[in-house]
Amino acid sequence: MYYFLSHLAFVSICYSSVIIPKMLASSNLAFVIFGVIECLLLAVMAYGRYVAIYKPLMYPTIMCGWMCWWLVAGSYAVGVFHAVTHTTFIFTLSFCHSNVINHYFCDIAPLLPLSCSNTHSYEGVILALVSMNCLSTMTIIFISYAYILPSVLRIHSKESRRKAFSTCTSHLMVVTTFYGAILLMYLRPSSTFALDENKMATVFYTIMTPTLNPLIYSLRNREVKAALLRAVGRRQ
Repeated sequence: MYYFLSHLAFVSICYSSVIIPKMLASSNLAFVIFGVIECLLLAVMAYGRYVAIYKPLMYPTIMCGWMCWWLVAGSYAVGVFHAVTHTTFIFTLSFCHSNVINHYFCDIAPLLPLSCSNTHSYEGVILALVSMNCLSTMTIIFISYAYILPSVLRIHSKESRRKAFSTCTSHLMVVTTFYGAILLMYLRPSSTFALDENKMATVFYTIMTPTLNPLIYSLRNREVKAALLRAVGRRQ
């Protein structure tokens, strides 16, 4: 769990901060890498929870060290693949109009209206990649929780059941917000795309979700809170 949390924390920091410096904000490559990795890590962690709750005796065997390493390494590899694919297609487009993007960083969707090339083929690639990444990871997450929730209902202790429900619902709310904003941005026809209206949607998956992840995954954890209090106490 802590191995995945450390990588999720690293990716969340990179994902939200990569759009702030001017040089990085102009690079679509870095943003896509960390965005895709975050989707995959959320799915991996949901699967890990499913194994821990639904098959606790099999957890050490299924989620062994080498399996965790391969899951994280695979997430990074898929993120790089998506970024290289998008960057390659963007470089095939011609831009003969304004170079001012109506957005607060170099995202794919607001970049396409600036092109004077035919972008239909690239829009198909975007649809395929986003569908492959988002829909597959969403399926893993919601199937995992479909198995987790009945197991939580069978917990005899009301306090333990309340804590489990609180964590699960908080996680599902963040995941729903994260994926809902992404699907709104990338899985809609370009003819219906309104840049001003969708800036707010972008805020949800670039800033809000990475900010909430530490609260959902770390600060709600008793051991993490105790370690944080000890660290603060040593500095005072």
